[in-house]
Amino acid sequence: MTNESLKELYVDELRDLYSAENQLVKALPKLAKAATSEELSAAFEEHLEQTKGHVQRLEQIFESLGESPKGKKCVGMEGLVKEGSDLTGEFEGVVLDAGLIGAAQRVEHYEIAVYGTVAAFAELLGESEQQSLLHETLREEEETDEKLTELSKEINAEANGADVDQEAEEFASPGRQKGGKRKPGRAA
Repeated sequence: MTNESLKELYVDELRDLYSAENQLVKALPKLAKAATSEELSAAFEEHLEQTKGHVQRLEQIFESLGESPKGKKCVGMEGLVKEGSDLTGEFEGVVLDAGLIGAAQRVEHYEIAVYGTVAAFAELLGESEQQSLLHETLREEEETDEKLTELSKEINAEANGADVDQEAEEFASPGRQKGGKRKPGRAA
């Protein structure tokens, strides 16, 4: 692969990331609002501010390359965002929170993979300043994933308890619905 074709791929991947980050800027406020855990909602809001910074870093990279960030839609992120959004119509309460964490971690893992790739491309292309910016974002994505893992420990345990409480309640009083199960009318 010649440097020119690698550079074209690098720019293409950066455009994909730019689209992905902008999709997250729109999705994170909705996730923060849907979360019932105050800690999870705050984590989404904090990551929203970080994500805005990620967009700014990418714009800085595009400016230094003399390229436009526009022109590509990240369909991978579009699918991940849709999956997370769909959870809000299928679950509620602490079980929804557990699902939102899982959806958010899938997003983070996607971003970690792509940022790692473009940082490696930047290194090969001799773009050390861009590589530094990309590594800074990569570190933030990894930290967000770790925070979500920590939050999931408590929330998942609560969701499991909600399932156990719900099953006991349904056994004692059929037909009642409580906050941890799927909403009625939804297929598994």
